[in-house]
Amino acid sequence: MSAANPVLVEVLRGGIVESRHRGAYAVVDGDGRLAAAAGDIERPVFPRSSMKILQAVPLVESGAADRFACTAAELALACASHNGEEAHVATAAGLLARLGLGEGDLACGAHAPSHGPAAKALAARGEAPCRLHNNCSGKHAGFLTVARHLGAPVAGYEQRRHPVQQAVFEAVAGLAGQAADLPYGIDGCAAPNPALPLHGLALAMARIAAPAGLAPGRAAAVTRLRQAMAAHPFLVAGSGRACTRLMQAARPGTVVKVGAEGVFIAIAPDPGLGFALKIDDGGTRAAEVLIARLLDRFGLIRDDARATVADLLTTPLANWGGTPVGEIRIAPDWT
Repeated sequence: MSAANPVLVEVLRGGIVESRHRGAYAVVDGDGRLAAAAGDIERPVFPRSSMKILQAVPLVESGAADRFACTAAELALACASHNGEEAHVATAAGLLARLGLGEGDLACGAHAPSHGPAAKALAARGEAPCRLHNNCSGKHAGFLTVARHLGAPVAGYEQRRHPVQQAVFEAVAGLAGQAADLPYGIDGCAAPNPALPLHGLALAMARIAAPAGLAPGRAAAVTRLRQAMAAHPFLVAGSGRACTRLMQAARPGTVVKVGAEGVFIAIAPDPGLGFALKIDDGGTRAAEVLIARLLDRFGLIRDDARATVADLLTTPLANWGGTPVGEIRIAPDWT
């Protein structure tokens, strides 16, 4: 893998390159034409949580969101990898309550809040983390909403052949221009995660950015989801997170979403482009710098907000005493 792709991000210490991150990226328009690319963009990768907006398409397209009066905040959370902060937990719990379901119906498992202060507050109250704190609880609440709407069993909704996941895979394949029976692996939250080439993943995001070529119902669904994410950047990730910060600093309507193992996507309705990247070694530190630089390259970081994401464009490194010792930067010869 690493031999095929170029070095895109470097880690410097004392002015000397200490580590290098190889990877690939694709930036495409709604017709699949490349605006920029590097590395092998046809090799299948697991998008992981970067594709949650695609997994949420049936929630809106099926009519489930309207039937159960899903708010824009709940739609944003369905597309989120959240910190497990109070607002995230409360939003997921509220949707489940309207479905007549509870935390125990989520198949995602429990883990501590990703946000340190939220985890400490939970421990201080003597409470154990529950499934609502899982960063994917919003996505799973969305899946359950679709199951209720379809009259399908709640149990097993995360299984590949369940009607919910069949609808998800159909939407993903259609938007990404792929064959319907996509290969898949199981994500950390227990849901199936289809493998896609970066070119196809970027195409799906471009079709959300510029949905005029989609069927009217699907175009309306993806636009509603994108707008919900753009309107609620905090719910998409949370305090201090790169996704939230980049959306807050970007041109209006832009969406940014991380996935595990060094994946990021972005959706830019103006100028109608989709972005997808993968760092070969799974390094999030490199992926954050690369997505920030790609957004900047295409003029998507607002001038008045550049200072707020300067540490993502080039990430400073300090020792334990706080003294600057190096930086994580885009490789000088990246293309």
